[in-house]
Amino acid sequence: MSEALQRLNREHADFSKLLDLLDRELAVFASGERPDYDLIGAVIDYCLEYPDAVHHPKEDLIYGRLKSRDAELAKVVGDLEEEHRQIGAMTRELAEAMRHVLAEELVDRHAVHELTRRFVQRYRHHIALEEGRVFPAAEKVLSADDWAAIDARLEHRDDPLFGDAVVDRFRALRANIEGLAVIAREA
Repeated sequence: MSEALQRLNREHADFSKLLDLLDRELAVFASGERPDYDLIGAVIDYCLEYPDAVHHPKEDLIYGRLKSRDAELAKVVGDLEEEHRQIGAMTRELAEAMRHVLAEELVDRHAVHELTRRFVQRYRHHIALEEGRVFPAAEKVLSADDWAAIDARLEHRDDPLFGDAVVDRFRALRANIEGLAVIAREA
């Protein structure tokens, strides 16, 4: 497996941890209690800063190469670039909703809950699509030269949440994720 795909798969595993955290907060909401909106806001901020800005463009490089090598196969796996645009729009919509919540403005809690639920569901589906169809198709079609060209164009920006140097504003989020991992190991 190429270095690019290995990195993207690791990032997907990290993003899944965030989705698990959002699922936990949705369960709190469903029980009638107040979820940790600050934590949800941090997840959304991270999604805007890293997946939308760094991760998805990496995948778009792979998809672009795949389309140039086998347009029919690219059609079969779907339009990944459009998928990324839609997820970006949904992330920005959720960020705006969280801004209203955190500003303690009057908001429709049910609408925010549904938007968050759809966001989690959409992201999980997206990851499954990439890992189940896009990445295997790319591995099948792309040459060593293609992968070298992709690897050379990848932005090597440290992940502000899952990287070695966690950015201050994501420390509480990282601690929560690590806490979930401990709970999962103990279960």
